[in-house]
Amino acid sequence: MKRISIILAFALALGAAGAGAAWVFKGMWGVYGSGNGQFRLPEGIAVNSGGRVYVSDSTVNRIQYFTATGSYEGRWGSGGGGDGQFRQPTGVDVAPNGNVYVADRNNHRIQRFTATGSYLGKWGSLGAGNGQFRNPRGVALNAAGSRVYVADTGNNRVQYFTATGSYVGRWGGVGGPCGLDVAPDGRVYVADTDNHRVRYYSGTGSYIGQWGSRGSGNGQFFAPFDIAVAPNGYVFVADANNYRIQYFTAAGSFLGKWGSQGSASGQFNRPVAVAINAAGSRLYVADNSNYRVQYFRDTTAAVAPTSLGRVKALFK
Repeated sequence: MKRISIILAFALALGAAGAGAAWVFKGMWGVYGSGNGQFRLPEGIAVNSGGRVYVSDSTVNRIQYFTATGSYEGRWGSGGGGDGQFRQPTGVDVAPNGNVYVADRNNHRIQRFTATGSYLGKWGSLGAGNGQFRNPRGVALNAAGSRVYVADTGNNRVQYFTATGSYVGRWGGVGGPCGLDVAPDGRVYVADTDNHRVRYYSGTGSYIGQWGSRGSGNGQFFAPFDIAVAPNGYVFVADANNYRIQYFTAAGSFLGKWGSQGSASGQFNRPVAVAINAAGSRLYVADNSNYRVQYFRDTTAAVAPTSLGRVKALFK
């Protein structure tokens, strides 16, 4: 029994050590500019069920979309307040039916489009009333596509709506939230940016828990900007001013991190948005001030099945 316990403990230790290095650089695209496939401050990112990647480029007031490996496919938008126009678009998310939702930050509204950018509708105006916004930065849909959650940044709250924008409810308790995401079980994770923490709630806004404080240690944050929840419930956080990505269990236990300040592969200059594909195997990062998107792959699946066998072999 003692020998088995030692083996299991050692296996768990190896797993914990491997967790921090599970995600590795796979590729990137983008340079500074306003041409196709170029960026001037990418602010939001989302992946549809087929792997297409949408990126909001706030300074150029447009949405661009790409294949899963970064080949340019199309774009829409221009500066202004008209339908389909933007003033600093930030958060973006994709519904199960393929419709694209955009937090049109300085127009104080949400707009929605088809998968290729045809305008479908909008809601919101400047204010603090129900259904109004003050510089909303984040938008996320639940798994069914029936609820749209908005990080109403300037009003220090989250509001949620039907898929077509009818107001349902709201909650506060967050400071300048910049991003959010909805887990497969319906929990809503919010980047409580000004308070350097993550808070999570039921789908109707009942508080469940939180983690984080200001700092650079494991599980600490310096202006967390965005969140992506994987199909397995793991929570990935764009820790923007620490120039890294951290990830956690659904209840906030630290699992791993990667990144440092710089422009080399796997380094960041203010990572402000994250998105994960439907399989949970590839994570995309809007590397804001490097004017690019980077993506990483999960190596855990390849390592985990042999870990216990390796440990047993050591004790033979």
